[in-house]
Amino acid sequence: MPEIIYYVAASLDGYIATADGGVEWLDELESTGEDYGYTEFYESVDGLLMGSRTYEQCLTFGDWPYPEKQSWVFTQRPIESSRPDIFVTNQKPKKLVNELEARKLEKLWLVGGAEIAESFRTEGLINEHIVSIIPVILGSGIPLFASGGQKETLKLAGHTAYKSGIVQVRYVPVQS
Repeated sequence: MPEIIYYVAASLDGYIATADGGVEWLDELESTGEDYGYTEFYESVDGLLMGSRTYEQCLTFGDWPYPEKQSWVFTQRPIESSRPDIFVTNQKPKKLVNELEARKLEKLWLVGGAEIAESFRTEGLINEHIVSIIPVILGSGIPLFASGGQKETLKLAGHTAYKSGIVQVRYVPVQS
């Protein structure tokens, strides 16, 4: 089974985007000159998994931000892409992950958002959570996970504190 990493930035109050899906509040981080381990992480993954709203948000950035990686977009709505490296699917996460395992993909980045992250979590598919906690309180927005899921106990696998005030934490599920 491919390793699936939920690698995400979140506000101190647990939001990954504003209510309208905006991530402009992350822009100031790019001016720090620090990549917070992103390049190393990105180079380590074979493909990306995301929900349709995350995909549509990425399209607003101009150039596609993940050109050398295959990406799977989960949706129940009709979405089309002219890019040969983007695949739209309405499959359940476990079924697609099984197919990706057959393709010999070993490590996948679960980009977001909250609903797809909760779907993967509910099916027990997330091997590691890497959350960069940004020192900002948004007050509302799109949470790390959609509500309604079951309790899951995690254990700390590591952490890094940066001069900018960002703290990146790594959690793995506790095996029962």
